[in-house]
Amino acid sequence: MDESESAASKPNVVSQFFKRLGDIYQKCLDNLTPHTAVRWAATSLIAVLYGLRVFLLKGWYIVTYALGIYLLNLFIAFLTPKMDPVMQEDIDAEDGPSLPTRASEEFRPFIRRLPEFKFWHSATKAFLIAMFCTFFDALNIPVFWPILVMYFIILFTITMKRQIKHMIKYRYLPFTHGKTVYKGKDDSGKVITAMPQEM
Repeated sequence: MDESESAASKPNVVSQFFKRLGDIYQKCLDNLTPHTAVRWAATSLIAVLYGLRVFLLKGWYIVTYALGIYLLNLFIAFLTPKMDPVMQEDIDAEDGPSLPTRASEEFRPFIRRLPEFKFWHSATKAFLIAMFCTFFDALNIPVFWPILVMYFIILFTITMKRQIKHMIKYRYLPFTHGKTVYKGKDDSGKVITAMPQEM
């Protein structure tokens, strides 16, 4: 009976260890959440280190190409609204009248399909995984890298052209520059007092 209890407790200890490790990781992510500039600076540093490693070793172009495609996919999800207007039109046509969509009507905030934090987290993990892949010669597949660069530039251009057309057609801008400030009447600072009228 003691053997069965010890065998049952081993997976419990292992699962508790990984649960504790996950909790520590989540706490670190929670602490990093408000520090946007620091997070992106660290990711930029990792990207530069990865770029230097690939440049100096002159290899792992397939890994870099896959990384670029993945980052492009993340960026498109970051620019796309959560509720796609194309799908919304289909739903509205079925359901009848919908909420106002004109500028003079009700304001609807832009909600991203991929929030900034998840974009950062996924991009950072992608750079770290790609960096890890550069330590294995089996992943250093010899290719003519200018073709990969050309493919990526063409794919990026076509994808961004389609995304910009989508943004123009449905009139949304995925970036905001702070809170809109409405200006009232100009205040000259002069105090005007009423003059007593003579009778």
